[in-house]
Amino acid sequence: QVQLVESGGGLVQPGGSLRLSCVASGRTMSYLLMGWFRQAPGKERKFVAAFTGSGGSSVYADSVKGRFTISRDNARNTVNLQMNNLTPEDTAVYFCGAAELTRGPYPDTTKAAAYDHWGQGTQVTVSS
Repeated sequence: QVQLVESGGGLVQPGGSLRLSCVASGRTMSYLLMGWFRQAPGKERKFVAAFTGSGGSSVYADSVKGRFTISRDNARNTVNLQMNNLTPEDTAVYFCGAAELTRGPYPDTTKAAAYDHWGQGTQVTVSS
């Protein structure tokens, strides 16, 4: 069973930076496609960034493009989200997700339904 544990959230001022990490256990990351979503109070979970099945490239939501960077360390089974130039609109609980690779077509990792496993989330608050 895959387990995901996020860390790195907190309170930061507008314009600041945070780095989120997600450690996966139970399966090596070579067999997983990883992504980040976020959920603000009273709103649905929304896509932030993810790796795609096509050559391991990454894809981003328009709202974070140029400010956030997703990366992974396969040796440590970790995926990170570097968040720069944060704004109050980035305030949310951030979730790490893992989609298991199968023999079928690659899942669309921009969709929450593609993910088989989720972490418990980490709170990010951007406020002065």
